[in-house]
Amino acid sequence: MTKLLPGLLLALLLALAGQYLSHFIGIELMSLPKSPVSAILVAILLGIIVRNTLPLPRVIDPGIAFSLKRVLRFGIVLLGIRLSLGEVGAIGVRSLPVIVIAAGSALLVVTALSRRFGLGSRLGTLIAVGTSICGATAIVATAPAIGARDQEVAYSIACITIFGVLAMVCYPFLAHMVFSGNAFAAGLFLGTSVHETAQVAGAGLVYQELYSDPRALDVATVTKLVRNLGMLIVIPLMSVLYHRRDDVEGEAPGLLSMVPLFVVGFALMSLLRTVGDIGPLAFGLIERDLWSTLVGYTRELAEISLAVAMAAVGLNTRIGELMQLGLRPFAVGLFAAALVGVVAVVMIFAVSAIGFIDAA
Repeated sequence: MTKLLPGLLLALLLALAGQYLSHFIGIELMSLPKSPVSAILVAILLGIIVRNTLPLPRVIDPGIAFSLKRVLRFGIVLLGIRLSLGEVGAIGVRSLPVIVIAAGSALLVVTALSRRFGLGSRLGTLIAVGTSICGATAIVATAPAIGARDQEVAYSIACITIFGVLAMVCYPFLAHMVFSGNAFAAGLFLGTSVHETAQVAGAGLVYQELYSDPRALDVATVTKLVRNLGMLIVIPLMSVLYHRRDDVEGEAPGLLSMVPLFVVGFALMSLLRTVGDIGPLAFGLIERDLWSTLVGYTRELAEISLAVAMAAVGLNTRIGELMQLGLRPFAVGLFAAALVGVVAVVMIFAVSAIGFIDAA
């Protein structure tokens, strides 16, 4: 545990610095009632600056990795307390058409485009899967199923990192503008078009802070968790397609191993909220005021955990390594990110036009 402390404390320090600078710039310097500067965005940028300008010791790396995985997933699990199971189900059902069309378009088009660019089918498949489904997690899970080389895995993860971080920073502003402040549509867009779970959480938090609407974070989180479950279909499918060529030595992971535990944890926390909200006493034991207080504290702990994870995202972004990617993978990654974003916007307006969601 002690080896995790340096990195954890640095991420926490940057998260707190982000809060302070957001308050100082917006309220102290600009004399506004609410800061227009997102504390989460500041924490991410501080992390990137610190990582790429200071000679950081390797002793911080375990804590940063822990923040990126365990602290992030802990925060996402706790976010489940914000929604009842009924709300989660409603968001999930409404997000499905957008997710299926956007992800399907990316898988088909990006894989074909990669061949045209001469990247090879495996690298193209990894970029397509990472962009459309679940970022680096999907890439790492798919790689052994299609016999991808380590270099192909590294290249595809670099693509996802570059455009995922850019989307996390820029998409909250774009979503607010395109959807005229509709938080549900903005959250659906963020959850569908931003690559990594951490990046989606960061984008949702930035939107919440800038526009004082937590709905976008809730919708983005549920949409991304539904999208993550696409691994249950896509990875076995890719395994079958590549094994037909008889040139693949790896094996696809089991179905249960492809279900992220934090998705299950999120659902269980939502179930806890649903049961706790029934009747005059939560669980027949806890006074309603006390239950509301506990829910509020849990929400705050979730946001603190995610803030620490977002600072770790910045600390884990090494610009020098990303610059070594090469032009062709970069171009395909850019096209993939743009394609998913454009298809998501079109689909959101399309399902809104038929009354499936309200994106007006």
